[in-house]
Amino acid sequence: MKSYKLGLHLLPLFFAVIVSTLSIAQSHDVSPAVKSGPDYSGMYSFLRDGEFVQLNIEKQGRVTGFVSRYGDKESDRGVFLDHFFKAGKLDGNQLTFTTDTVHGVAWEFQGTVERGEGKNPGDEAYYVLKGTLIEDAMDEGKKTSTHSRQVALKMFPQDLRSDPNAKN
Repeated sequence: MKSYKLGLHLLPLFFAVIVSTLSIAQSHDVSPAVKSGPDYSGMYSFLRDGEFVQLNIEKQGRVTGFVSRYGDKESDRGVFLDHFFKAGKLDGNQLTFTTDTVHGVAWEFQGTVERGEGKNPGDEAYYVLKGTLIEDAMDEGKKTSTHSRQVALKMFPQDLRSDPNAKN
């Protein structure tokens, strides 16, 4: 008889624990994250053949990546130089990034990501970065020059097969 009374005494506590657990579960988003908008991540052409921009779109509009280009000074002519992003942001389709300075040169992009002429995801130019590309260059005498130009940087084609070992 004693255990029966003890059980009835604990019944309200048991219900209180269940109700509070359900309240906590409802107040936290336990559903999987849903991506908002298209994923513009990938490789895009840069200024010359063989040069490219690697763009990685991360959570909350954060953008990482790098510009990989050929050096054009006497000391680095023909050498690949990687300019990693020190800041990057995507807000809707508005894209900005700035790179670290490498061999006296840094890059800044301000523009948009737009649908290009590629017909299907994975096609060349499915997305295009359109906007102003600014080059900040410093010569040996520490003199800085800035050059800006309008660019349209096309996304490279991508292999979208789900099995990377599949053959055509």
